[in-house]
Amino acid sequence: MASSEIEVVASPNSRSQTNNEVAIVDVYSASAYGDFQKVRSFVEDHGASLLIPDSNGYYALQWAALNNFSDIVQYIIEHGADVNSCDKLQQTALHWAAVRGSIMAADVLLLNGARVEAADINGYRAVHVAAQYGQTAFLNHIVAKFHADFDVPDNEGRSPLHWAAYKGFADTIRLLLFRDASQERQDKEGCTPLHWAAIGGNVEACTVLVHAGTKKELLIKDSAGYTPFQLATDKGHRQIAHILSKAQRTHRSHLGAKFCTWNIGNFGYAPILLCVIIILVILFINSVLAGPNLAKVTAVIGLWAWTALCLAFVSLLMFYRCSSKDPGYIKRPGELNPTNTEDPLLSIDLNNSSVWVGNWSQLCPTCKIIRPVRSKHCPTCNRCVEQFDHHCPWISNCVGKRNKRDFFVFICLGTLTSFLSGYIAIQRIFTVPSALPTGETWFHHVVVHYPGIITFLFLDAIIFIAATTLTVAQASQVARNITTNELSNAIRYGYLRGPDGKFRNPYNHGCRKNCSDFLIQGYTDDEIAWPPLQRAVS
Repeated sequence: MASSEIEVVASPNSRSQTNNEVAIVDVYSASAYGDFQKVRSFVEDHGASLLIPDSNGYYALQWAALNNFSDIVQYIIEHGADVNSCDKLQQTALHWAAVRGSIMAADVLLLNGARVEAADINGYRAVHVAAQYGQTAFLNHIVAKFHADFDVPDNEGRSPLHWAAYKGFADTIRLLLFRDASQERQDKEGCTPLHWAAIGGNVEACTVLVHAGTKKELLIKDSAGYTPFQLATDKGHRQIAHILSKAQRTHRSHLGAKFCTWNIGNFGYAPILLCVIIILVILFINSVLAGPNLAKVTAVIGLWAWTALCLAFVSLLMFYRCSSKDPGYIKRPGELNPTNTEDPLLSIDLNNSSVWVGNWSQLCPTCKIIRPVRSKHCPTCNRCVEQFDHHCPWISNCVGKRNKRDFFVFICLGTLTSFLSGYIAIQRIFTVPSALPTGETWFHHVVVHYPGIITFLFLDAIIFIAATTLTVAQASQVARNITTNELSNAIRYGYLRGPDGKFRNPYNHGCRKNCSDFLIQGYTDDEIAWPPLQRAVS
C-alpha cells in the first residue's frame, strides 16, 4: 500500500487548509500547499534545492504531484528535478499523483519522461495505487493515453482488479473489466478478484464481477481450498453468499439444459402463456358460448362475445410483437462495422463520447460499449437494452425503448379481454335452469355440470388480476417517465437523486407530455426536465 504519510496528506482536512492556516517554512510545504510564489522564492532567492528529499525522504515533486499542482510540477522539473526520483518505499511522484487521481500533474510527469511502469518495493505501479484508492478516471487516463499495463501483478501476484475488488470500487472494476482485465488470475494465495470481493464484503463489486464473469470464477479455490461462496459464508457476508449461490445455481441450470430439448431459461414462459391464451379462447367458445343446457346467445351477448374474441386475436398479435421485436438492443462495435477488425476498446474515447456523461456505470464489460444513461445489461438476453424496463419471462423478451408501447398495449388488451369475457361467462352461468334436483345447490350443480365454465373463470381471473396489476403499474410509470428498473434500483443511480440526496426524477416532464410522447413516439425522450443550474438551486 501507499505510505501512511501519503494517506495523512490525502485527508480532507489537509486539502481544505489555506496558506494562511499552515506554516510554509520550506520548499516542500510550499509545494504541498500549492504556493507557487513561495516555491519560486525558496528556489530563486534562498537557493533551496529541488534535488534532495526532506527529512522524511520525500521530494518536493512528490508533494506537488499529490495535490495536482501541475504548474509547480512543471517548474520543479524545469529546475532539474528527476521525474523518476524515489522515496524510501521506491515510490515516484507518479505513485503519489495516483493517490488522489491528479491527472494534470500525471500528464506533466509522463510527458517529461516519468516511467508509467515504475514499481515500488511492493511491486505497486501507478495502476495499482489508482485501483487501491478508487481513482477510476486517473487509471483510465494513464491506460488510454500512456498505455499503462492495467493487468500487471504486484509482488504478491495481485492485479489492479484484485485491489479494486477488495476495496469495493465498483466503477474501477467496471473499467478494468471493460478493458478485458483477467478475472481468473490468482495471486500467491490462490485468490481471484472475486475471492477478494467476498472477503471485503463488497456487494456491488461481487455483483459486477459475477455478471461479467463465468462459472469458472465461481468455482476456483484458493490455496486453502475455499471458493468465493465459502469465504463469503465464513465471513458472515450473507447477501454476497446469496448472490454467489444464486449465480452457481443459474450456471448449473444452464449446464443441465444442454441435455434437454427445451430450456425455460432461453425460452421463458412465453410458450406457457401462449397455450393458456389459446385454451381460454377454446373454452370461451365451446363452454361459455356453445355450452350445453345454456340459454341461447342473445344479440347483445353475441356482440360482446364477438368483441372479446376480436380483442383476444389482437392480443395474440401484440403478444407476438412484444416477443419478437427488438426491445432496444444497443449495437456492439462489431455490429456497427462488421469489417472493422480493430480492437473495439481502442476506438472508444471515454473523454470525448457523445453518450458519455462521466458515469462509470455506463461501461458494459460484456458488450464492450458505453451505453446511454437509463440503459442496462440484461443477463438473460446478454445484451444492453436502451431505456431498460425489465426482462419479462412471460413474453421471453426484455421490455425497453422500442417495444414498451407494444407491451403496454398488450397488457391493456389482456385486461380488457379478460374482464369482458369473464363478465360474459358470469352472465351465461346465470342462465342455468333454476329447477334443480332435490338437495343439490346451484353452485354444486354448476361445478358438476359446467366444469368448462368454472375452469375458464379460474384461468381468466388469474389473467385479469395479473394484467390489471401490470397495466396500473406501467401506466403510473409512463405518467412519471420512469422505468421499473429505475424504481427498483433507485439507490444505485445517482441521476435519480437531487442536490439534497433525496429521490428526484430529472426526466419527468409532467404527466401530459410524458403520456403524449409515449403514445405518439412509442417512448419518452431522455432529455433532462430541469436545467442543471435550476436543479442545483431548487
